[in-house]
Amino acid sequence: MHVLVLAGGLSAERDVSLRSGRRVAEALRTDRPDWEVREHDVDAGLLARLRDHRPDCIVPLLHGAAGEDGALRDVLESLRIPFLGSPAAASRLAFDKPVAKRLAEQAGINTPPCVAMPQSTFRELGASAVLDAVVEQVGLPLVVKPTKGGSSLGTSIVHRSADLPAAMVGAFAYGDVVMLERYIAGVEVAVSVFERDADLLALSAVEIVPPGELYDYSARYTAGTTEFFCPARLADESARGAQAVALDVHALLGLVDFSRTDLIIDEEGRPWFLEVNVAPGMTETSLFPQALAEADLALGDLVAGLVEVAVTR
Repeated sequence: MHVLVLAGGLSAERDVSLRSGRRVAEALRTDRPDWEVREHDVDAGLLARLRDHRPDCIVPLLHGAAGEDGALRDVLESLRIPFLGSPAAASRLAFDKPVAKRLAEQAGINTPPCVAMPQSTFRELGASAVLDAVVEQVGLPLVVKPTKGGSSLGTSIVHRSADLPAAMVGAFAYGDVVMLERYIAGVEVAVSVFERDADLLALSAVEIVPPGELYDYSARYTAGTTEFFCPARLADESARGAQAVALDVHALLGLVDFSRTDLIIDEEGRPWFLEVNVAPGMTETSLFPQALAEADLALGDLVAGLVEVAVTR
């Protein structure tokens, strides 16, 4: 088996992607020593590489735009090269947070109300008037973040209207459309799911306790700064509810192989869907591997099994 792990790219999450790719490649080499496992960046030399050394399967571990927005997967589909993970169309739905939230809401899943704001609208209608209208509709506090992207880049929590313009500017640095979402107080958790033997399985929720109010980039990827509890310290009913939402979102959006859903469990134990990731981080501090370890599952064995399915799919 010749497997090519794609990592890197040009998004703001490049470093995290490289770490994820390196870890998965090493896990595959350990679990399947007879396989040829190589790593490659997504650059101008990739297509020539694929023509000259066509792999049996590609494992795309790019985070952010191009890796999760469906563009790269469109190319792989056109080349008819098997790859791990969700198809292009499903990836686009998941990557656009307001779209994914709207579909979840229509399916009866709790998700905080939000407003999506293009940068052009923010400028043309006047920042003050627009933000006043959003606060009146959605309320405070608000979570301000780019509609596309991950790792909490450009994300902030706003408690006062006076702080909204600066938060918007920070979010626009990472995308042309920003989402203003009602802040839900509670326990932040992540639930990873994966497919095995035609079944969709949910791992235990990972509870996230960052050093500050926000689980930001530094808290995510600096070892020792954030506390994690797996399984999360939830009542059994709340834990099962979080897993059910992750399973429902995965199926609803047509995702394939694996995904990670981020949620807030409010004070009454209700899960609120925030977003879903089709290429979850696989670094030493990432949530998916933590949940696998709690279930006594090896990362290399899981990915290898998904690769074998992808090749025959």
